[in-house]
Amino acid sequence: MTISIIGSGKVGASIALNCGLRELDPNINLIDIIEGLPQGEAMDINHQLSVQGLDSYLVGTNDFSVVKDSDIVILVAGVGRKPGMTRMDLLKTNATIVKDVASKIVHYNKNSKLIVVTNPLDPMTYLALRITNFPRNNVMGMGGMLDLSRFTSFIHDYTKLSRDSISAMVISEHGEKMLPLIRFSSISGIPLTNFINESQSNEIYEKTKQVAAEVIKLKGATVYAPGNAVSIMAEAIVKDKKSVIPLSACLDGEYGIKDVCIGVPAVVGRNGIEKIIELPLNDFERKEFESGVQNVREAISVLPL
Repeated sequence: MTISIIGSGKVGASIALNCGLRELDPNINLIDIIEGLPQGEAMDINHQLSVQGLDSYLVGTNDFSVVKDSDIVILVAGVGRKPGMTRMDLLKTNATIVKDVASKIVHYNKNSKLIVVTNPLDPMTYLALRITNFPRNNVMGMGGMLDLSRFTSFIHDYTKLSRDSISAMVISEHGEKMLPLIRFSSISGIPLTNFINESQSNEIYEKTKQVAAEVIKLKGATVYAPGNAVSIMAEAIVKDKKSVIPLSACLDGEYGIKDVCIGVPAVVGRNGIEKIIELPLNDFERKEFESGVQNVREAISVLPL
């Protein structure tokens, strides 16, 4: 499979590096409108892959037409969050960018799997889906996998148990209304609540929702975790892994919701989103999930469709 990454800033370069480290494609395209930037990033990453004996090769280019041969297109282009900003603060600026890029993608390629990374994640995934008119199983947003990485990190911090033993889930909006699911999390199959008390559970829940803003405040951007999250999704497609991954998908009746992209667990394989998994949410979880849906609906209502 051929992979093209549109946007070669810090996150785009991190995605390219992680895809190269996983050897997902012999040739990975890194595309940007800024002359020299994708070429330089590709050279730098190739030097690392070379000394590690890995055979993926990055090609940096300003030529958008290379997406025509891509099985997976990863849309990263857009303005990143600044300290103090919410993801929704980026809505209008990034909607213009995503609409333009999505139009170019479908001009050159009508059959690719599309992974959206640009914030605000869920509205931008919806916009890309509507502009490309791809089947809904072919378009997915990255947010949930990134939220999950933060959630599991806090579970490790509180339990001091191996990260490899942790299984967890985060759903709903990739934003202030994300929903870390304590009730659906475990350590080697043992419910997480056997290892933490209610106070710790609440702390993990709140920290997971707030930590992205803290990272941005401290260093200006989140880079490494998003790069890894996207590469996990791409790997599930390339290797037809049937991985269960939290991602932004367009619902068509699942969870009683229609025509909105929101974070849910899904089976991901060669055909993209192969199944959306409906969890039996309790009253609190349902209320929080629907609050996230409402947030996304409000954002979608002002998109340039």
